Amino acid sequence: MLDWWTEASPAARRAFIAAALGWTLDSFDVNLFALVLPSLMQGLQIDQSTAGSIQSLTLLSAAGGGLVLGVVADHVGRTRALIVSVLLYSIFTALSGLATSAAALAVFRIGLGLGMGGEWASGAALVSETWPDRHRAKALAFMQSAWAIGFALAAVVSYLVQSVAGLPWRAVFFVGIGPALVTLWIRRRVEEPALWRRLSAETRVRGGGVSVRGRLALLAGPRLRLTAALALMNSCTLFAYWGFNTWIPTYLSAPPAAGGVGLAASTMTGLLVANQIGTWLGYVTFGFVADVVGRKRTYVAYLLLAAGLIWLYPSLRSAAGLLILGPVASFFATGHFSGFGTVTGELYPTEVRATAQGFTYNLGRIVSAAAPRVIGSAAQTSGYAAALSLTAAAFLLASMFWLFIPETKGRPMV
Repeated sequence: MLDWWTEASPAARRAFIAAALGWTLDSFDVNLFALVLPSLMQGLQIDQSTAGSIQSLTLLSAAGGGLVLGVVADHVGRTRALIVSVLLYSIFTALSGLATSAAALAVFRIGLGLGMGGEWASGAALVSETWPDRHRAKALAFMQSAWAIGFALAAVVSYLVQSVAGLPWRAVFFVGIGPALVTLWIRRRVEEPALWRRLSAETRVRGGGVSVRGRLALLAGPRLRLTAALALMNSCTLFAYWGFNTWIPTYLSAPPAAGGVGLAASTMTGLLVANQIGTWLGYVTFGFVADVVGRKRTYVAYLLLAAGLIWLYPSLRSAAGLLILGPVASFFATGHFSGFGTVTGELYPTEVRATAQGFTYNLGRIVSAAAPRVIGSAAQTSGYAAALSLTAAAFLLASMFWLFIPETKGRPMV
């Protein structure tokens, strides 16, 4: 069970810890927005559509950050890009607590998004290139599972700051500066992968290297259909994720007259934490299953089950029913993200790996950026149940793009 960890080198373990911490704290910072949304909308006097638009701008910015910092990670190194990403999302999360208008908040969330997008591309490349072939999917699955830990931590911190301590929503954002301290450890203890260092040394000997245009060209040509399928598949899954999770806290806490479930803050927090337990198990399980039966079959199974369970979720109104279904739905609806870094890492060569991961993941973010606004507007006009059900259709559509994506189990890193 633990052979995936014990058989890895010390350098690989440190790379994993750096990437997992970065992803945990990325999740912590970005999900604070959804958790303070009801009080934030009241404090800044904005409606659901405006709030959704601000989150959409965050995701658009994350797409830009992922595209740019993915190229930076290929050029100057994975750890340097990771440090820049963590500093960006930490600083701008704290600044969000100073916002006095929707426009100011949007500017700060754009800054946060730049760091959020860059973290995944550099972290996934760092883990992909340091772990042995037979354990790569499991390592990336555990790295991805850190997102659930960050979301659960954000839910607990938000509850303690707002409901227990009685502090305003601004104080929740101020806590978000904490992740910046992690960069000190990353800088001192985490080295660049040997695979990247070897390629970098060869590039210096030859002179020049692959330009930004050249890296993007490597994603097209014979790989164009593959790159498009990965980006479109990821667009659908990210649309579903952000459309669902941005509005779930508000849906659970809004009064029945407004279309919500009307749960107390403590009950809502408990359900969100339970969902993240299911999410964590889904992330981790995906890696083990994918290493046995293959990436493609595992991915498609998760997406189809997610579509059915998410469609059912808004029809439940009792806390008990939501407590049972929520973790199971989260297991499949988010666990598949563990496979994306593995699949893209195994489909593209080292010279363009972080660029490819940043491009296909964050192009998906551009499309998914519409989700918070679309779901928020639909909830305003048709109710939360109908709006949240739209995300189930996105999962179903995502599964169809796997017709154009090959199996990558057993492929060595090149």
